[in-house]
Amino acid sequence: MTENYEVVVVGGGAAGLSAALVLGRARRHTLVVDAGEPRNAPAAHMQGYLSRDGMSPAEFLAAGREEIARYGVELVRDRAMDAGRDGDFAVALASGRTVRARRLVVATGLKDELPAVPGLAERFGRDVLHCPYCHGWEVRDQAFGVLATTAMSVHQALMVSQWSQDVTFFLHTVAEDELSDDDLRRLAAAGVKVVPGEVAEVVAADDRLTGVRLADGRIHDREVLFVAPRAVPRTDLLRRLGAELRETPFGAYPVVDETGLTTVPGVWSAGNAMGFAEQVVNAAAGGYRAGATINGELLMADLDAAVAAVRV
Repeated sequence: MTENYEVVVVGGGAAGLSAALVLGRARRHTLVVDAGEPRNAPAAHMQGYLSRDGMSPAEFLAAGREEIARYGVELVRDRAMDAGRDGDFAVALASGRTVRARRLVVATGLKDELPAVPGLAERFGRDVLHCPYCHGWEVRDQAFGVLATTAMSVHQALMVSQWSQDVTFFLHTVAEDELSDDDLRRLAAAGVKVVPGEVAEVVAADDRLTGVRLADGRIHDREVLFVAPRAVPRTDLLRRLGAELRETPFGAYPVVDETGLTTVPGVWSAGNAMGFAEQVVNAAAGGYRAGATINGELLMADLDAAVAAVRV
């Protein structure tokens, strides 16, 4: 079964719902395809979003879904498997359904892959954290650990020292000689203790993190552990559409203009699908820009077509 829309939004997170809200209010026939895999699902709260600080991510998305429904936007829980173009765009869904649209918004986000340290994944989003701007205030002044995944983890250790004066930097699989002299001087200036040796396990008791055990058996008491997950952008759909991607230290992301337009005419990207560091507030803003731009473009295209028809 094939159904026609003006715009299909792939991804029902902050970026996708924000784009859909703008388009719905502009009276555009819009569909949101949501696989139900938000990046911030492990977190109990989201921070830094003015007027929504501390709100549950699940509550935030539920409110967004209610809002777009008021304006006639449809939402389906499904997964976009493929997309192509033969005039309009055709998007094949996992359910077997095919939907067509004049414009696409790809807001599929990214997936966080954690290091394979026992106990780490179970506590992610609670006392194993990755972003001090997201969680630093809530765990301020506690005993922090930072698990190195690359030499770039030095930056994370320096950043979190703003929220606690008790920070231990576990080098894990990073050799000490991979750190520059500037790195070591800055860590010392920030009061960060550097501990070489591989981390074997995250230790917990009574459903809270209590420490980090090294491979040699030593346990360092810690209350919070920061880690930088490996970002895996969900850009398969963009690749299939032929969008140009740029390599970054955090994965390959689409080349976009200031509105989120990719190198494929008619295809926009927003949220973590277009960048690793897009917080919820940034993603929502990006979705808004994409939605407003698409509406304006469709309006002008239709008016130009009407003018051309009158001339004929």
